[in-house]
Amino acid sequence: MIQLTFKRYEIKYLLTNEQRDRLRVLMDRYMVPDEWGPSTVCNVYYDTPSHLLVRRSAEHPEYKEKVRVRSYGPAPSQKPVFVELKKKYDGVVYKRRCTMDQERVAAMLSGKGRPQGQIERELDFTCRRYGGLVPSFFIAYDREAYYAFDDHEFRMTFDRRVRSRTTNMALVDPDNAELLLADGLNLLEVKAGGAIPLWLTEFFTKEGIYKTQFSKVGIAWQRELSRQLETKRQRRASRTLHARPSISLHADKSFAFAR
Repeated sequence: MIQLTFKRYEIKYLLTNEQRDRLRVLMDRYMVPDEWGPSTVCNVYYDTPSHLLVRRSAEHPEYKEKVRVRSYGPAPSQKPVFVELKKKYDGVVYKRRCTMDQERVAAMLSGKGRPQGQIERELDFTCRRYGGLVPSFFIAYDREAYYAFDDHEFRMTFDRRVRSRTTNMALVDPDNAELLLADGLNLLEVKAGGAIPLWLTEFFTKEGIYKTQFSKVGIAWQRELSRQLETKRQRRASRTLHARPSISLHADKSFAFAR
């Protein structure tokens, strides 16, 4: 059965390939791979034209929210996708999602849809509150997911080759994007409804691994913002160069003779 609502803590860590391999050996005692196996997760994050949602998130407020469309593997236009409303308050993540035909996605997230069911109504309310949202960032990564033998709610995921683009918002062609995470690094997300098990905290202590803040869409936005600022700087420099007055040798000589 596909889970549609979530309430949990999500804690992130950056691991080298060697640390990941040592952790996976330990995990064999306590966890099993997700039944879907390794997958490429494709996402399109929706935002206002001024990127209000990601800008607010970057300020690390007590409450923040994101809206995204997700598929596991490339999703041609005829394939249904997940539409998700993700909120974080006081360190706890609340996620609501529903499946939807892609032809309905644009209308729903632009604030012009006809919601069906409670989760769609919550999405519709959020999108209308912002005056409608538009596709802003494509984010993809290669993921391996695991859950605990004795607690299906306790999950761990390893994400590699995190990449993004700001053009072509279709949920296809995931490799045609810019890498956000250096080769040899893995983003580990620990997802739990309560405390992290002792065996995992002992591993982190032994390896010197500490939790980190790594927002995929936040980093994508920062890079895009840096590119825009650099483009503006180059244009200003170009205009300044072309606006410099030329020095006329004849004018200088005339001035000298006039003296």
